[in-house]
Amino acid sequence: MIATLRGEITQVEENALIIEVANLGIRVQVTSTSLEKMKIGERVFLHTHFVVREDSMSLFGFETIDERALYTLLLSVSRVGPKLAMAILSSLPPDTIKRAILDEEYAILNRVPGVGKKTAQRIVLALQDKIKPTSVLEEASRLTDTDTEVMGALTALGYSIVEAQTAIQFIPKDAPDEIEERLRLALGYFQ
Repeated sequence: MIATLRGEITQVEENALIIEVANLGIRVQVTSTSLEKMKIGERVFLHTHFVVREDSMSLFGFETIDERALYTLLLSVSRVGPKLAMAILSSLPPDTIKRAILDEEYAILNRVPGVGKKTAQRIVLALQDKIKPTSVLEEASRLTDTDTEVMGALTALGYSIVEAQTAIQFIPKDAPDEIEERLRLALGYFQ
């Protein structure tokens, strides 16, 4: 029903924006990553997904069409609702989600708050045939077992999955493959 939204941000809430369009304030839930970038007074353009439930109507906004497409794919999975799909996109970059699905890395999805082991398995099984590898994904799929261990260590230290993923990408390509050394280099990103 509502495919896109363009307007001025008049209010920033905990997980949503109020965007004024033709003197009408529209509440749009966005990912935490998007929320961090947006400021009151800025003009914004979002691709949206409108969800009508028995007890509510909600509008979800995304910066890219690909992000919205991944959101709707997540919604197609049994027992994944709008809020959980948004939590997944808030916790993990889209390429990481796709890679986790393609490589059957349940543990990556399982680190998202609200996604248990069974839900992670359900997501992978339901979407594995619906997601096609891309060159960006092929690059991202080079995440080794060592880097997966480093990601686990960083999240255990309190960093978010997005922060851990970014720190791992900060590690030089020619760095040694030892967990301790790669963890040290990843921690250097936060200094």
